[in-house]
Amino acid sequence: MLQLQTAGYKALDHIRARGEYPPKWSHIDEVEQITDCFMEQFLAERLEVSKELGPGFLIAEMIDRVIRTDEIEHMDDETITGSERLESVRALDRMNRMTLSYAHQIDLLMPIIEEISHHRKEVGILELAAGSGGLALTLAEKAKEKNFDLRITASDIVPDMISEGNRLAAELNLPVNFRQLNAFSLEGIEPGSADLVLMSQSLHHFTPGQLALMIAQAKRHGASAFIGIDGYRSLLLTGGVPLVASLQGIGTFTLDGLTSARKFWSEIELDIIAGIATGRNNHQVSCSWPLTVLHIHLNESVRTD
Repeated sequence: MLQLQTAGYKALDHIRARGEYPPKWSHIDEVEQITDCFMEQFLAERLEVSKELGPGFLIAEMIDRVIRTDEIEHMDDETITGSERLESVRALDRMNRMTLSYAHQIDLLMPIIEEISHHRKEVGILELAAGSGGLALTLAEKAKEKNFDLRITASDIVPDMISEGNRLAAELNLPVNFRQLNAFSLEGIEPGSADLVLMSQSLHHFTPGQLALMIAQAKRHGASAFIGIDGYRSLLLTGGVPLVASLQGIGTFTLDGLTSARKFWSEIELDIIAGIATGRNNHQVSCSWPLTVLHIHLNESVRTD
């Protein structure tokens, strides 16, 4: 229900017919504001379309608006210590392993990495907002098993995450480099060093404009592809995510699960964000239940289908 595809795509068609999509930007500093403003315009247009389509569509729109929130999660709260935020990330890591989510994500990523490897002797992967690196470490294990030559960098803005990630990489003897990084600028990342820029289970932590900025920066730094993986926006997961999170027995983590599910982006919203960030329609958004996968082709010379 929360995908609202009929009303959403009709609203986008209306905006496109007026020549207002995708909005143009000439400097990367404009991307964030332009994307956020356009998303407000899109949601307002979708509301009007829902009214025109009838009560069933309007009820779905109202439910989506009631559920949607801009509350920050406990793990994003900058007023608490880095160690407390790390505990939330550790709980997420345990949940991902328990639900086999990491294995699912690796199955989604490996065909893309294999395609890039046909054009590169060594594939450079940069994970943004990686936390303590549960996915990056699992990917490194899989690469070792398949004898893939990967250069994996996992990044986060919180120093405690970096320390924990490097500790785990050393303990597991896995070649993952953890570094503190501002994902909005990628300052310090050598252009062309990352073939694949990856963001997993963190898309909903950012505004549309921030996501578009990160995608634009990935393109600017010469990546072949950007992959975003997050929860599928649905009523089922709005109840299901906090239920599974509650098995950790941590109240704040359970609440984070509810907040996350309320903030998941719909497929059309990710479609719009990618279109504005790249100025092209060279991406796919798909569901691999219970995940939404955004796959953007940033470099035409290296297709990653």
